[in-house]
Amino acid sequence: MEPKATRLRRGEGPRGEQEDRPSGEGEPPSGGAESWEVLEVGTHRGEGVVKTQLLEHAQGQLTELLDRAMWEAVRSYPPQEPEGLGPGEWLDELMEVQHFRTIYHMFIAGLCVFIISTLAIDLIDEGRLMLEFDLLIFSFGQLPLALMTWVPMFLSTLLVPYQVLRLGARPRAGGAWVLRAGLGCVLLVAHTVGLCALPVLVALKYQLPPASRCILVFEQVTRRGVAGRAPRKGSSGGWGEGMQAPSFSSYLYFLFCPTLIYRKTYPRTPNVRWNYVAKNFAQALGCVLYACFILSRLCVPVFANMSREPFSTRALVLSIMHATLPGIFMLLLIFFAFLHCWLNAFAEMLRFGDRMFYRDWWNSTSFSNYYRTWNVVVHDWLYSYVYQDGLWLLGGRARGAAMLAVFLVSAVVHEYIFCFVLGFFYPVMLILFLVIGGLMNFMMHDRHTGPAWNVLMWTMLFLGQGIQVSLYCQEWYARRHCPLPQTTFWGLVTPRSWSCHT
Repeated sequence: MEPKATRLRRGEGPRGEQEDRPSGEGEPPSGGAESWEVLEVGTHRGEGVVKTQLLEHAQGQLTELLDRAMWEAVRSYPPQEPEGLGPGEWLDELMEVQHFRTIYHMFIAGLCVFIISTLAIDLIDEGRLMLEFDLLIFSFGQLPLALMTWVPMFLSTLLVPYQVLRLGARPRAGGAWVLRAGLGCVLLVAHTVGLCALPVLVALKYQLPPASRCILVFEQVTRRGVAGRAPRKGSSGGWGEGMQAPSFSSYLYFLFCPTLIYRKTYPRTPNVRWNYVAKNFAQALGCVLYACFILSRLCVPVFANMSREPFSTRALVLSIMHATLPGIFMLLLIFFAFLHCWLNAFAEMLRFGDRMFYRDWWNSTSFSNYYRTWNVVVHDWLYSYVYQDGLWLLGGRARGAAMLAVFLVSAVVHEYIFCFVLGFFYPVMLILFLVIGGLMNFMMHDRHTGPAWNVLMWTMLFLGQGIQVSLYCQEWYARRHCPLPQTTFWGLVTPRSWSCHT
């Protein structure tokens, strides 16, 4: 089937009929056949360029139209209704329901029980009331050093990529543009090397504890993800025609607002509810305390001396089953503390209107829907910059390969975060996420509905969290009970819990 433009060039009407025209019209003039052929070839070549420019222009116009529509929609909410929350604040909306709020109260009651249990045990063992936070103090040890390391990492991301964007946005004129492109590449390489090496060197040299390492690794991963994409008109990434450097204020706002997708403008709320900000930060702190109590009361007594006992399959299975409850608690606390409290607090302070940080993943009946709704912020980045770019490289084919690339990138980044925070390589997350999670994504697809599939998904989550908590805790204590007599590469990457049973 021929394109419409081709038919019109040949003199056909919109429906393919030959239009009536005077005899000889549309035919090459006498003696000009060669010129007519050159004109036809040039027309065909020009069509591709015009089509590309039209698509880029349409994409840019559509993006700006959607951003403007969302901004106008947010502004249309009256300021006197602070309860009118963003579309992603599912839990805030559900908290208005008394039955769901009771579940929230049950979690608070669980925290109170942990505190009472700690006080009672200390009273019995020590003869006095003690509420020590040894695990919390250890986890956040050397916090000033971590913050001092964070400052140059942030300043590097603030200054270097922005200057590269300004260099790339200048007109492409002769040798000057080649020099600017070379300088931009050198700056980006230096920025990437520094951003990758500095936190690793500091963490290894000063043996930073896990929570302090979290500050560095999240800064490293998120800044590397957002700085690696150069904003253009209507899209992101790349040097060349149509590239547009952002203003410094919009770039600075982008670095702090809770999103990984750059836009020139974002929907904004009319004012800041500081009581809502304080409430979210207080809840995030409460989740950190909750996690410390769970680890100290449910995990440390079980796994601290497990490596000193002879290995048995029964003990391993029982430890995994025992870790399912603290594991799922940790999953829910991480979700509530970071994806809800932390991101909403920053969104409220910055008047960021798009609060779609997650959706109702707890109702998922398939793992494909769970992966899409658990962390919408990261999912949008993976979809835009891994999946869609993968389809573009493959010519719009091989969607399975593009989806596999998404799983591979996500699994490697998750495994790197665990490796950096814990200080050892044990590819539990890599196997669970890439192998088991990938299979479940294709096996439990969106065509499966009904409560039985939701129960199956939760069962798999319970077991997966139990496996992670059990194996990582065993490896943590095994590396302390059985240190290597000599540091070797294979000694560093081989799980110590497999051989440390004294």
